[in-house]
Amino acid sequence: MQRANAHLILCENLHNSFFFFAMLSYCRYRALTRATKQFIRWQGRQLEIRLAQLSTVGNKLVLGIETSCDDTGAAVVDSEKKVLSDVLYSQTRTHIEMGGVIPLLAQDLHRMHIKEVVEGALSQADVRLKDLDAIAVTVKPGLPPSLAVGLNHAKKLVRESGVQMIPIHHMEAHALTVRLIERVDFPFLVLLVSGGHCLLALSRDVEDFLLIGKSMDDSPGDAFDKTARRLKLKNLPECSGLSGGASVELIAKKGNPAAFRFPQHVLARFPHCNFSFAGLKEMARRIIEEEETKHGIEGSNLIPNVADFCASFQFAILHHLARRLQRALLFCDLHNLLPVEKRTLVVSGGVASNMFLREGLQKVCDMHDCHLICPPPKMCTDNGLMIAWNGMEKLLLGKGIVEDFESVTFEGKCPLGKDITDEVAKSNIKLPRLKLL
Repeated sequence: MQRANAHLILCENLHNSFFFFAMLSYCRYRALTRATKQFIRWQGRQLEIRLAQLSTVGNKLVLGIETSCDDTGAAVVDSEKKVLSDVLYSQTRTHIEMGGVIPLLAQDLHRMHIKEVVEGALSQADVRLKDLDAIAVTVKPGLPPSLAVGLNHAKKLVRESGVQMIPIHHMEAHALTVRLIERVDFPFLVLLVSGGHCLLALSRDVEDFLLIGKSMDDSPGDAFDKTARRLKLKNLPECSGLSGGASVELIAKKGNPAAFRFPQHVLARFPHCNFSFAGLKEMARRIIEEEETKHGIEGSNLIPNVADFCASFQFAILHHLARRLQRALLFCDLHNLLPVEKRTLVVSGGVASNMFLREGLQKVCDMHDCHLICPPPKMCTDNGLMIAWNGMEKLLLGKGIVEDFESVTFEGKCPLGKDITDEVAKSNIKLPRLKLL
């Protein structure tokens, strides 16, 4: 009897245990099922998010604002290198009439036009402020009064929209503009020649530059402008509304570049890549005075051989640039800074619009097996497009985006990259003969 009871108890316990384990398994099954469903839903959501991200990769939008000197520019580009808008208000004619760029006048004109230029860029692109992924704005270097207008307007837009801000180095933007329209891989050599700068640098990345040569005094653009003013080129009908550099280039087409001989540049005996244009500008002034005295020129009249003088002065500028470029290429060879194949020189900045200079620099590149690339003339001068594109490159790399936009300030002067000009001089590179004419 006791055995029977024990057997019944054992069976009951086994039944209960079986039921318990069955229930436990069922619960585990339900839990696992729920977890699996949740995991699948989570995975599905992650896939949706990823697909959404991928679908917007080609639709990143950046507004660029440029007010570093006397041009008010704004443009919108997307991450597929499509230019959606490019609006520019140029003060060139006003400053030509005034005899040069007047900083406070430039600031007033920026203030008058910045709103309509930016709104025009957004309207032309059919983009709302809140659709933007970033607002890029020039903050250095440049005329402080002009920079202030662009930066303050950009801050106002960021406050209104919550869009992130990317401060831009004006010269870096010039250097990288070409990558919007051409396949140019890093590293490459870049010569930036404008009304405010003359820089020779190696671009290794979007924010990585080695400065090989810089101007020790004036810029080539300033030399062109001051010489054009001294020649009174604005009195010629064909030069009406043109900048000094453009006027010299136009008149030089009719002249002989060997008519006036400028002596060997004072920096020719120094083994570096730095530039100087003050001496050329002063020598031009002296020659013009001599020619005016010689021909009895007074008032608004021009010297009779003005075309020859323009051609000769333009050639003197070219020769100085070419010799510095020649040494820079040899320095890059010496230190393996450029690839053996597909070596590239990018020439940009306002003065790079000069076709005579381009043709001369092409000869130097041909001698050193280097490919010369210049942006179209419209993209060489200051514009909002180059700022927008530089902002886009930084946005895609996650670089340069500021967290506290209110703390961003402008800088009138700012170097380009790491200065290695002394290292160039220490290399003591001798230059072979160079024939440009």
